[in-house]
Amino acid sequence: MAIREIVLMGDPVLRREADEVTVFDDELRAVVRDMFETMYHADGIGLAAPQIGLSKRIIVVDPRRPEEEGGGESERVAVINPVVTEASRETYKQSEGCLSIPGLEEIVERPVAVRVEGKDPDGNVVVIEAEDLFGRALQHEIDHVDGILFLDRVSALKRRMLLKKWRKLEAERAAEAQEV
Repeated sequence: MAIREIVLMGDPVLRREADEVTVFDDELRAVVRDMFETMYHADGIGLAAPQIGLSKRIIVVDPRRPEEEGGGESERVAVINPVVTEASRETYKQSEGCLSIPGLEEIVERPVAVRVEGKDPDGNVVVIEAEDLFGRALQHEIDHVDGILFLDRVSALKRRMLLKKWRKLEAERAAEAQEV
């Protein structure tokens, strides 16, 4: 297993629809293991393959860590070629951030519950009924494999403000890098 580098907003891989996975082999399972390790290392609850520079329809999600909950089952899933097949009419708003856009968060409205279908890393069909944070994380990661960022789900005014903040954060990071 290896921790992969997370690509940041501006990388073209984050803006294109990822390729469907057709081969379910040890290489795919290794990518999934690396994605979980990378996500945990970055203290995230979800990660999509485009975020590690791979244009593949692979997502991993684990919104609840057993060690933080005093034990119990995790909601950890890896879904290959995920698709939202049903979504509740009821929506709610909650703050979202993204490992590929560090330092930015904004309120995003999404369906409360979703049904996601896809395959597991062995090629078996999976169907997941999820709501609240688990459902939100699945939707966020599926957006990534569709080339959509959470910034695309906010008003144009908020998006402009967030992009301005992002440019400032990037300039600060670049200045810090030059000092080293």
